[in-house]
Amino acid sequence: MKPRLEQLSHRKENVSFLCYEVNVPSFEFLWHYHPEYELTYIVKGKGKRLVGDSYENFGEGDLVLLGPNLPHTWITEKNKKETCCAFVIQFTHAFIEKLSAFREMSGFEKLFTKADRGLQFNKAKNKDCVLLLQRMIKSSELVKFSLLLQLLELLSNNKSIPLASAKYKPMKGNENQQRISKVFLYVEKEFRASITLKKAASIIHLSESAFCKFFKRVSGKTFSDYTNEIRIAHACKLLIETDKSIGEIAFQCGFESLTYFNRVFLRKKKMKPSIYRKM
Repeated sequence: MKPRLEQLSHRKENVSFLCYEVNVPSFEFLWHYHPEYELTYIVKGKGKRLVGDSYENFGEGDLVLLGPNLPHTWITEKNKKETCCAFVIQFTHAFIEKLSAFREMSGFEKLFTKADRGLQFNKAKNKDCVLLLQRMIKSSELVKFSLLLQLLELLSNNKSIPLASAKYKPMKGNENQQRISKVFLYVEKEFRASITLKKAASIIHLSESAFCKFFKRVSGKTFSDYTNEIRIAHACKLLIETDKSIGEIAFQCGFESLTYFNRVFLRKKKMKPSIYRKM
């Protein structure tokens, strides 16, 4: 899949920012980026969230702020009985610069600097933010602007954790974007089966050694480590939502042995799968 430079409509409409609601049958894999900041709140839906080199589960109540040109996508499995819904706000760096020119807004600078890696906010303290988002969706332009300032103040004082690793740097150049997107999509589709370095390298027409160097350079991780993170994330979902044995889950997530699964799980989650399930 070719990554997309998303063209946001406010460039044409000449508005300061966009605030809208998304209702779709599912969030499909769409690895893309744009020069605008983006705040996304998940109203309905659960699945996997990919931001830079971060791959994590998400669910209802997930609130994330993304910096400019940070590749991202949300992914859910299709379910005829359920739909997905999100509130989204998008605004430009120029808009933030204008706000920061006012002394009263100086506190926002730290928030947007940290957003370069993506930020996930503490769900326990998101209630007031959600109420503002709900009002913004239905309000006039002037009221939306006022509510946005209140929202940014709340986010500035809310606890957050970075998503992409400190080593991650957004890829420059459309060719790199296309290459890494193809690899990400391959892993996303095939992680339950046997994923090989040879196959991944062939997708973007590189030798295995050149592929390993390319993948580490653009993602900050080895290919095997990235693949294991995706598999472990899916394993966590199955441990929580099903009664399947740990052995079944290990093999369904693409691990060839239970021993190796347990070793990787312990390294990634700092606990055994059985303890994770009990917690």
